[in-house]
Amino acid sequence: MKVKVILFCFSFFLAIGLGYAQKKKDQPKNIISEKVAIKKYHSKDELDRMPKGDLLGLYMERIESLVKTLPYIAFATKPGVTIETLGIPNDKDNKQALDDQFDTTDEYIENTGEFQKKFLPYSDTNNLISAILFYEDIMKSLHEYSEYH
Repeated sequence: MKVKVILFCFSFFLAIGLGYAQKKKDQPKNIISEKVAIKKYHSKDELDRMPKGDLLGLYMERIESLVKTLPYIAFATKPGVTIETLGIPNDKDNKQALDDQFDTTDEYIENTGEFQKKFLPYSDTNNLISAILFYEDIMKSLHEYSEYH
């Protein structure tokens, strides 16, 4: 009797798990991830007061945000847009192409990050601050760009 109950429970949970697994696969892919949004923009005075280690982190975050946004500005400039909302069929080939693009982008960011960890500490702090402000201005411009179309 116990074996039947255990077998029934196992089968039930297996069937439920498969049902949820199928629903996740049908979700359309986002073009721009929610993770790339810059949560806070900084002023020059704020950045001047930060230690160089924090500046290096901000610099790398801004590059990642731009790399994950710029290739898609013809489609969207903010997170939340999916391939379906753009009218792109949510089929296997398109999902695979987008996954391949994301994998390639992640690999690029990882390689660039390794390079930056080795070389950025040698950068001039004022140049680092200027670059962070420049990258933040680009991100602000992207959000303004989306308002024009």
